[in-house]
Amino acid sequence: MIERGLRLLALLGFLVAAPAGMARAIEVNPVEMRPPVPELQFLDMEGEPAKLSDFRGKVVVLNIWATWCAPCREEMPTLDHLQAIFAEEPVIVLALSVDRGGPERVRAFLEEIGVQRLHVYRDPKMAATRALRVPGLPATLLVDRQGREAGRLLGIAEWDSDETQAVIRGLLSEGAS
Repeated sequence: MIERGLRLLALLGFLVAAPAGMARAIEVNPVEMRPPVPELQFLDMEGEPAKLSDFRGKVVVLNIWATWCAPCREEMPTLDHLQAIFAEEPVIVLALSVDRGGPERVRAFLEEIGVQRLHVYRDPKMAATRALRVPGLPATLLVDRQGREAGRLLGIAEWDSDETQAVIRGLLSEGAS
């Protein structure tokens, strides 16, 4: 019970520390300093199991979010637009909801804010937040084509900015054959 309370306080403290509208750039780690991302397992919107390694060979923008997270609501449209920008390239914007409710709540939220292009998955047990040591929401990791963590950003960002697009294009060129 105490551990759960401390996690909640850490989450609330992080959300307060990330004011709405904050636009920050993500920094990319040099290739030799990129740790492998743990094998994450989650569910698709139909309840079928999936795992992060299913996307190996693609650049993954892994966004961990929840319907009750106000900053998440604000940044989701920029993630959706980012997926549209890279629709024809090996880039997956993977929105991993940690909501404990069923997929209906997630679908209703996305419909309400007009998000349609994201690859949406669910992690109702919040296993990814523990495995990745994520202290709050939203949290976004850039995963290179080899499954290594290229960078991470805690808090809100404008994911469709020119700077972010340049970072993703750089990751794409690293893995080009």
